[in-house]
Amino acid sequence: MFKRGLTIAAALLALTAAGCSAEREWGGGSASPAGTAKIGLITKTDTNPYFVQLRESAKAAAQARGAEFIALAGQFDGDNDGQVRAIENFVQQGVNTILITPNSSTGVLDAIARARQAGILVIALDTATEPADAVDATFATDNFEAGRQQGAYAKAALGATPPKLLMIDGTAGSSVNTLRHDGFLAGIGLAEGAPEIRGTQNANGDQNLAQQGAENLLARARDINVVYTMNEPTARGAHAALQARGLAGPVVMASIDGGCEGVANVAAGQIRATVMQFPGKMAELGVDAGVEYAKTKQKPSGFHDTGSVVITDHPMPGVHSEAVAWGEQNCWGDK
Repeated sequence: MFKRGLTIAAALLALTAAGCSAEREWGGGSASPAGTAKIGLITKTDTNPYFVQLRESAKAAAQARGAEFIALAGQFDGDNDGQVRAIENFVQQGVNTILITPNSSTGVLDAIARARQAGILVIALDTATEPADAVDATFATDNFEAGRQQGAYAKAALGATPPKLLMIDGTAGSSVNTLRHDGFLAGIGLAEGAPEIRGTQNANGDQNLAQQGAENLLARARDINVVYTMNEPTARGAHAALQARGLAGPVVMASIDGGCEGVANVAAGQIRATVMQFPGKMAELGVDAGVEYAKTKQKPSGFHDTGSVVITDHPMPGVHSEAVAWGEQNCWGDK
């Protein structure tokens, strides 16, 4: 429950207005003392382990820096309306910083603009807006580069063998999906629409949808040797489809995320490699910026790459990577 004087009825009203789930660490509509940061975090969902890690890291950073912290989330991946209501909720509660992982790069721009006009620092985490200057700054993985690393690894693993590729994408229109997809093609050395691409399927980052999509593609194109997966749940679904057809061993499949479950999948040989990203670093940098803004009114600007690293026990020439043991020490989520 909220800790700062909201009645139960008022708390329920706030949650109804927000139309989304909430981690209620701090709250209330009263203004913070001068110089005290009051930071609101909005994630895409509150159940995905990646966003749970981001939220918990932000909460810990806020506690360590003496900042107030509230977290809200969309009800599902793609819930733009829920995120808009969460922004409006935070404006009413008097936050001075909003950290947001936008479900859509364009779907929340009007609400963000109103928050900035009210003097609130707005920082995108994990997912950039379009245009990028719709927010004050972005702390995120360079998703094109992460995809390029993934594609370069797959190309090196294939050696001289020409690729015969299936692509299991994320959510159509998402900037993260587009950047990873395009980066992978750049890394493996293929153009969009190349004949080596035997099929593509959107799976919205969902393991079950990925398995169904991969099964449908494999029914039409069995002669493949490499599979692109947008994230690790997608890779797990694709692995199940490949395994059912006896293709899990020969096919090269890499992914992106770096969750502890994904690293375990690499250790088990279900994924050849994964590209680790660092949500905790995004959250900590965002909180630091919010604290600084509350004290000095200084705002960060531009894109800040929080890094990505290939994790594999099968390193390839020309592709920098770390071993699974390193990945187990640095992964996010339950270990």
